[in-house]
Amino acid sequence: MNPLSFDRHRRLRQTAAIRNMIRETSLKADDFIYPLFVAEGENIKKEIPSMPGVFQFSMDRLGEELAEVTALRIPSIMFFGVPNEKDDVGSGAYHPHGIVQEAIRFTKESFPELVVVADTCLCEYTDHGHCGVIKDGDVDNDASLSLLAKTAVSQAEAGADIIAPSNMMDGFVIAIRAALDEAGYQHIPIMSYAVKYASAFYGPFRDAAESTPQFGDRKTYQMDPANRLEALREAESDVVEGADFLIVKPALSYLDVMREVKDRFNLPLVAYNVSGEYAMVKAASREGWLDEKAVVLEKLISMKRAGADLIMTYHAKDAARWLNQ
Repeated sequence: MNPLSFDRHRRLRQTAAIRNMIRETSLKADDFIYPLFVAEGENIKKEIPSMPGVFQFSMDRLGEELAEVTALRIPSIMFFGVPNEKDDVGSGAYHPHGIVQEAIRFTKESFPELVVVADTCLCEYTDHGHCGVIKDGDVDNDASLSLLAKTAVSQAEAGADIIAPSNMMDGFVIAIRAALDEAGYQHIPIMSYAVKYASAFYGPFRDAAESTPQFGDRKTYQMDPANRLEALREAESDVVEGADFLIVKPALSYLDVMREVKDRFNLPLVAYNVSGEYAMVKAASREGWLDEKAVVLEKLISMKRAGADLIMTYHAKDAARWLNQ
């Protein structure tokens, strides 16, 4: 074959230095938001069986984890609460001294450099495990909005830097924005779970947060995995209502949706690399079936390539160690 008749793409892959010079997408510890589970009680550092390396921490053990996070130069964390008591309206979510509110205060006092994101939902605090108030066997959308807004304000009062509502109620962004503004927190941004699918990848998280629904499922308020255009409608609504960031969740099976959201809307995009995606890699690596470091970094770079500006991931500490080497 005449060598002039084809391109020599391999010229730009000859050495690691050349490959690094032309790399189109970068991944760094600054990209990560590390989710943390805080539990009521004392001397708790309880590993989640389905999420090896991920723990529930009580307040008296939280500092050791945050010290490690800051040492690894991970800039941001997100709190999920595991309360001792639950009720039908999730009152622990908006109690001024709830577990997440106390964790936020502690973090801002002891590790002020960390950006604290507060997950704003009711599911960890309701005895039925759903993300809002139940009426006639289903989640009452509008009745839930006032409680979600109340939760957001209590988290802002505790010192949260960013409010991240994950409940997928219609109108949740505008309700929370109005409540924050009225309470004097106009400066607090909303990181909306704009596109959240009713995914099978959430199982390990529900173990960690102890938030499995006690009946039914969440398909009336989370999205059908088959739908793409609906994701764009959901994201557009949140943009109009005042969201400052948009989250796509899960990440790995929805990279196509992530790219479309990024191309359509000029807001920072966040990928949530969810618990099931984490657990699969951990399980396979423990069996020796794959190279954990290589697979984790490959899947995280795929999220950046798809348009993510930030990544929520349980791999954050491991990935930061590898990237900082």
